[in-house]
Amino acid sequence: MATTWIKPIHKAKGRSVAATLADSIGYADNPDKTNGFEYVKSYGCDYYTAANEFALAKQIYEQRTGRGERNGDIIGYHLRQSFKPGEITPQEALEVGYALAEKFTHGKHQFVVAVHTDKEHIHCHCIFSAVNMDCSGKFRNPIRSMKIVRQISDYLCAERGLSIVENPEKSRGSYRDWQDKKEPQSNRDKLCKLIDDCVVVGRQYGDFLAAMKRAGCEVKLGKYVSFKIPGAERYIRLKSLGEGYTEEHIRERLRGVRDVAPQKKATDEEAERKAAEYAASMNKSNVPSLLIDIQQKIREGAGEGYRQWMAVFNLKQSAKTLIFLQEQGIDTYEDLCRRASAASGDFHRRNKEIREIEGKQKDIAELQKQIGTYIKTRKVYETYRKSGWDKAFYETNRADITLHRAAKKYFDAQGLHGTVPAIASLKQEWATLESERKLLYSEYRSRKENYTALATARANAERILGITPDGQVRPSAEQQAEFERTVIPKKSRDYGAR
Repeated sequence: MATTWIKPIHKAKGRSVAATLADSIGYADNPDKTNGFEYVKSYGCDYYTAANEFALAKQIYEQRTGRGERNGDIIGYHLRQSFKPGEITPQEALEVGYALAEKFTHGKHQFVVAVHTDKEHIHCHCIFSAVNMDCSGKFRNPIRSMKIVRQISDYLCAERGLSIVENPEKSRGSYRDWQDKKEPQSNRDKLCKLIDDCVVVGRQYGDFLAAMKRAGCEVKLGKYVSFKIPGAERYIRLKSLGEGYTEEHIRERLRGVRDVAPQKKATDEEAERKAAEYAASMNKSNVPSLLIDIQQKIREGAGEGYRQWMAVFNLKQSAKTLIFLQEQGIDTYEDLCRRASAASGDFHRRNKEIREIEGKQKDIAELQKQIGTYIKTRKVYETYRKSGWDKAFYETNRADITLHRAAKKYFDAQGLHGTVPAIASLKQEWATLESERKLLYSEYRSRKENYTALATARANAERILGITPDGQVRPSAEQQAEFERTVIPKKSRDYGAR
C-alpha cells in the first residue's frame, strides 16, 4: 500500500551544504538500488550535479537576502513513498513519485526522484531543494505537511488503481529508535554521539568536559582521559574511539581546524564516495568559494578558534579568486561584472529552453493519459448513453463515466473537438523532445559551472573591495589599482595557492 513521509534535511555541523546534500542524494540515487541510475529522474537540475546546484541556489539566496549560513539550516527535504509488493513496476513508481514531488512543490523547486528496487516493496525517494528555482525564497513547510503529502499520494495512486492506506496508524517513533531496538547501539557508539553533541567550535576544552558531565557522563582525568556513560559499567578511553575522538583531535575540533564526518554504515559506501566527489568538485582547481562574512559570524558568537580558521579560509579563497581572474583574463572590476552578467544571461536562457521542453513533455504525457482513459471508458459511456442515462447504471459505473467525461472536457479545453492524435505519434514527439532536452542539458552544465565560478568571484571581489550587494558603490581608483595589482601580499598568495 502506498505510504509516505517527509523530513527536513538540516546542514550537518562541520560540513558544507553540498556535502550534506550529497549524502542524501547519493543514498537516493545509489546505482546498486536504482538499476544503474535507470530509475532516476530530476526536475530543474541534473541528478549527478544536483547537490552542487542546490548549494548554488542557497548561496544566491543568501546573497540576495543577507541571511548567513549556519549549522542546522534546513537545506532540503526528503520525501519517501512506498508501494504494495508486486503491484507496480519501477518505471510506474518513478512516474508516480515524480508527479507527487511536482504537485507538492508546485513545480517551483529542483528535485531528484529515485526508485529503489533492492527490497521486496518498491519505494521511491525524492530530495528537493529548500530554496526555490529563482532563489527568491525558501520552501514553507506547512503545518501537517505529512497529511498533505499523503492526500496527494492517495489521489495519484487511486487514479492509477493502486492500493492506499485507508486508516494509517500513528508513527511508532523515529527510525533511530527502531534501529536501536533492532540493532542496539554499543556504549562506544553512544559515547561518540555524546561527544559530537558536546563539541562546539570556539569553546574551551574545559567547557567540553563540563558539557559531558551535564550529559550524565563520569569523567576520569589522568594520563588517558576516560568517560563512563550513564548506565555503563566501565570507563572508555578517548584514544580507543579512533579518528576524531582522541583528546588531541577533540581539541582541534573545538578550535575549528578538524571536521569529523558522521559515522556511516557499510551499506552507505556509495553515498560516501559520491559525497567525497561532490566536495572535491566544489574545491577543485583554482575556482574560489565564497568568502565568509567574519563580522557577521562574530556577532553570532563565533569563538576565537573559529575566527582564526575563518581568517585563514578567507585568505586562501582571496588568493584563489585572484588566480581565477588572471586565468580568465579579467583585468578590471567592470570587466568581471560584464562577464558575470553575460554568463548569468546565457545560463538562464538555456535553463528557460529546458523548462519549455519539459513543459511540452508534460503536456504530451497528460494528453496520452487522457486518451488512454477515454479509450478504456468509451464502451461503458456508450452503453450509458444508449440506456437513456439510466440512474442505476450510472451508480454502478460512476467512476468510469466520471473519468470519461473528464477526458472529453480536457479534449474540449485543448481544442481537440474532432480527432485526437495517435498515441504512437505522441510517443515519437516526446522522444524527439527528450533528445533535445538531453543535448541542452550537456551544454547547461558547462554554462552553470561558468556562471557559478564568475558569480562567486564577483561576490568575493565585492567583499574584498567593500562594495555593497546592490553594486551602487564602486571602488576608488586606488582600490581598483590595488585589486588589479594584487589582492594580498605575495607570500600569502603563494601560501593560499598551494
